[in-house]
Amino acid sequence: MARTKIYETAHKPETAVLVSVITPDVSDETAKEYLEELEFLVSTAGGITKGIFTQKLAYPDRATFVGSGKLDEIKEYIKAEEIDMVVFDDELSPSQLRNIEKYFEIKVLDRSNLILDIFAKHAQTAQAKTQVELAQLQYLLPRLTRMWTHLERQRGGIGMRGPGESQIESDRRMILNKISLLKDRLKQIDRQNETQRKNRGEMIRVALVGYTNVGKSTIMNMISKSEVLIENKLFATLDTTVRKVVIDNLPFLLSDTVGFIRKLPHHLVECFKSTLDEVREADVLIHVVDISHPYFEDQLIAVNETLKDIGAVDKPIITVFNKIDAYKPAIETDEDGEEIKITLDDFRNSWMAKNADPAIFISATDKINVEELKDKLYEVIVKMHNARYPYNNLLY
Repeated sequence: MARTKIYETAHKPETAVLVSVITPDVSDETAKEYLEELEFLVSTAGGITKGIFTQKLAYPDRATFVGSGKLDEIKEYIKAEEIDMVVFDDELSPSQLRNIEKYFEIKVLDRSNLILDIFAKHAQTAQAKTQVELAQLQYLLPRLTRMWTHLERQRGGIGMRGPGESQIESDRRMILNKISLLKDRLKQIDRQNETQRKNRGEMIRVALVGYTNVGKSTIMNMISKSEVLIENKLFATLDTTVRKVVIDNLPFLLSDTVGFIRKLPHHLVECFKSTLDEVREADVLIHVVDISHPYFEDQLIAVNETLKDIGAVDKPIITVFNKIDAYKPAIETDEDGEEIKITLDDFRNSWMAKNADPAIFISATDKINVEELKDKLYEVIVKMHNARYPYNNLLY
């Protein structure tokens, strides 16, 4: 009787090591936070982090990002653990990428490339797919040479153009043409979106903003009773969702937008301009903060800086501290060196004392203080509606 062969068909997740350079202007705590976020990005992309390497340098090495000793250390680990890829926490230059890939002989990614991969995975609409493809091509263009290293042996000496170089020139022209085409397509989509926004009638527009993975989609579902994708992953929501919502007798439009993140590549922000227009043109912003995250205050600052960059900071903002059910008291040290626990009430009182903006503390999953959020939203929107549309009889 012949033996039956069994083949492994299950998809094996790729393994990764993370690499970071800690410069003098970055604290150990901040570097640790960035690496935890990078590990979450790898997990979202479907990979498994097996090791983390850091090096303290005045500035990254121009040729290989980290020093030669650290490169050797990482290479030994890669061979011993049979690692599939190396992920760097900062954007690598084309020459750094080429040198490191040649030395490790495995796939090398940087933070920008990893984020682009996740965006490509989560893009659903034609607009999001076009935006991601444009960002990928803009990222790829200066890095084309590393894709043709297998043709190096065919090149001659000085003045002898090999087939690799002519292929690169051909690809560069093709990519530039494609970029031009995608930009034109995005302009057309922008015009369509602008027309849609104008046709939404006399209604106040509210946009949910915040760091990625803070619970914006959960709040969207809760307020609008719609089904928006919810996942414990970074950038689970990439396409802007707009829903008409009615609280009591007051209709308004609520949009869920792409989450922000620190070290987001500039060209990616540019490509997602039309998505961010939803934030820019909103009348009211609901800034959602995950209060259970150990670095939520840094995330809050990062989002405010992004809002400032896109010119959307001078709007009424309701700050919503979400996930209070998972909040763990922070530990601080007083002047005498004694540890003090900062409870949720302590934080709430200190926030209210320092900030004039309204803040609501909720748990969207456990439905805690949800009515308080709806009441505050109604209060802000009804004033704006009456001032803007005094002859609109929707409220009477």
